[in-house]
Amino acid sequence: MKIVKRAARWLFRARIFGGGLVGLLLVLTAGELSLRLIALPDALFEDPPRNVELQDHAGRPLLTRPATEAGYAVPVVEAALPKVLCDATLAAEDKRFRDHSGVDWRATLRAAASVVRHGRFTSGGSTITQQLIKLAEPRPRIFRTKVLEALQAMRLEQVWGKERILCEYLNRLDYGNRQIGCDQAARFYFGKPVHQLGLGEAALLAGLPQRPSWLNPLHHLDRALGRRQWILDRMGINGVVSEAEVRRAKADPVKLALAPRAFNAPHFTDLALTLAGRETSPVRTTLDLETQREVRRILRNRLIGLREHNVRNGAVVVIENASGAVRALVGSPDFFSSDGGRINGAWIPRSPGSALKPFLYSLALERGWSPESVLRDEPTDFPTPSGLYRPANYDRRFMGPVRLREALANSRNVPAVGLLSELGGPEVLRRRLHELGLATITRSAEYYGPGLALGNAEVRLLELVNAYACLARLGGYRPYRLLETQPVGEVEVVGDPRAAWRIADILSDNEARAYAFGYDSPLRFGFQVACKTGTSSDFRDNWALGYTPEFTVGVWVGNADASPMRNVSGVTGAGPVLHGVFEYLHGRFGTGWFQRPPGLDPRMVRVTEAHEGESPWKILTPMDGTVFYLDGDLPQEGGVIPLRATSSARVRWRSESLDCGEEDGEAVARLAPGEHQLTATDETTGESRAIRIMVKRL
Repeated sequence: MKIVKRAARWLFRARIFGGGLVGLLLVLTAGELSLRLIALPDALFEDPPRNVELQDHAGRPLLTRPATEAGYAVPVVEAALPKVLCDATLAAEDKRFRDHSGVDWRATLRAAASVVRHGRFTSGGSTITQQLIKLAEPRPRIFRTKVLEALQAMRLEQVWGKERILCEYLNRLDYGNRQIGCDQAARFYFGKPVHQLGLGEAALLAGLPQRPSWLNPLHHLDRALGRRQWILDRMGINGVVSEAEVRRAKADPVKLALAPRAFNAPHFTDLALTLAGRETSPVRTTLDLETQREVRRILRNRLIGLREHNVRNGAVVVIENASGAVRALVGSPDFFSSDGGRINGAWIPRSPGSALKPFLYSLALERGWSPESVLRDEPTDFPTPSGLYRPANYDRRFMGPVRLREALANSRNVPAVGLLSELGGPEVLRRRLHELGLATITRSAEYYGPGLALGNAEVRLLELVNAYACLARLGGYRPYRLLETQPVGEVEVVGDPRAAWRIADILSDNEARAYAFGYDSPLRFGFQVACKTGTSSDFRDNWALGYTPEFTVGVWVGNADASPMRNVSGVTGAGPVLHGVFEYLHGRFGTGWFQRPPGLDPRMVRVTEAHEGESPWKILTPMDGTVFYLDGDLPQEGGVIPLRATSSARVRWRSESLDCGEEDGEAVARLAPGEHQLTATDETTGESRAIRIMVKRL
């Protein structure tokens, strides 16, 4: 009987236990199923943010843009995580990570007990999985948040394996000094990728996320070392390293090796980043770092010499014509200067002055004018909707009838405005400038008026250089490129190749421009370069642009605050920079010259060349038949004119009716009303040349 009763009791207990077990399984199953209803933060399933690294066209680093506002980040793949860092992190933060299912209940109960005893948390209870949830979706630190994070952590453990959870966590941790993620931190503090860390380095790194500022090894190395020692001890206790390894790691001195972060061509990279979008890092740009550095050096050296003329800023752009690639873009001589250094001089719109004239003259050549066509350089009133417009030349003098070649080469204002009028007015030029990509010329032709021929519309240096590159392609327009991944755009025919060739021929004619610039100006090279300068009103901006078949270069010199310079023109301010850059490009890459396009009459090319066989020397300025006008409002009624001959001659000047002499080492004649003959005699051969000029009063 006792046996029967005992069996009945065991059977009853078995039923109770079985029922309880079934009930527990049902509860666990229900819990397991209910966890599947818990939504996880979307940010968990997005790729961790990554720095954007910009390189030059050869792969040399230019600049690294932070992954987020929080700092720099380079995510590491799971396979690259070293075991030593994983073990150190688990020892520091979650020693039962591989055993729990997202929530460490023992740690949670301990944290809850501390709240009961002390009224606040004195020990953390969050697992790495819970902390990953918190990093992915920060929330207010309230009790409900803790509960939700615990549920999401348990759900995440159903979705991802332990190794992926740990990897995602290490990629999102803040290690201080704006270093996000373990690989970025390893590179910052130790100058090496995370997989190369030793035990001592890994232990130090693992301790930083707890209190990044307090433990910052750059400022509080003793605190960081104390935390490292504690983690090494925990690793030994956990059995992941031996006691001998712990001793050796503690004895190893910490060798911080802060790698300098590349910061090259900041103005260029700012523009390139706007185009980079979501391109995979690193982003390969078109910049040539070696050229960039040399161009910046040339600009800085020139600006030092211009400080006494109130010149503080400048910019340079170099474009490779064949591809449209921007090989150099210097937006200011010193990005960190408080005097406008961060303002990108290659992008801010400024008045180009005479730098727009080649586009006007190319239109004229396309419509039947030739380099030998005669234009009027004399006082002229041009009607406009707001009244009469009377342009003046830069030197306040007039040459009378002048060939188109000399009018452009010497940048005469009055012939340019007259030519614009004959072509149909400013709308003709405005359309051409728009076709050339000058995006800042957005107002109507009436707004600009005839002053458009003289550059009263603001343009960007980068866009203007690209417009000149169209001339260098003999009328073929192509968008400029900042990224190597940008396709090389198709060439769009904008101008006549024959007209563009003639413009290049004129702008490279050193003798033709000698009247305004002298024979030995910065625009003279030992190889052919087409050059043009420009100076805005009130001397606020001056420009120099030039091109060969290979490269187009543009220089802007002025002040970021638009204050006027003192006694600086395009040829004296920007010209030497242009000269230095082309000397560098010619020496490093080589430059050539343009082949004459088919159908171009060689007799209409360069008259100055046709006479060179007759005599080894000639008079450059003034030209025979020039008419000068004296302005009574100017001191000494306009002063003097330079007297110049080709450099092969040493000449003596004389005139029966004008006073000839020297000023600042240069031969000059003092103007007086009337018709005059000037004679130049070669002191070596005794050979003479004579020209006649007319001087009139306004």
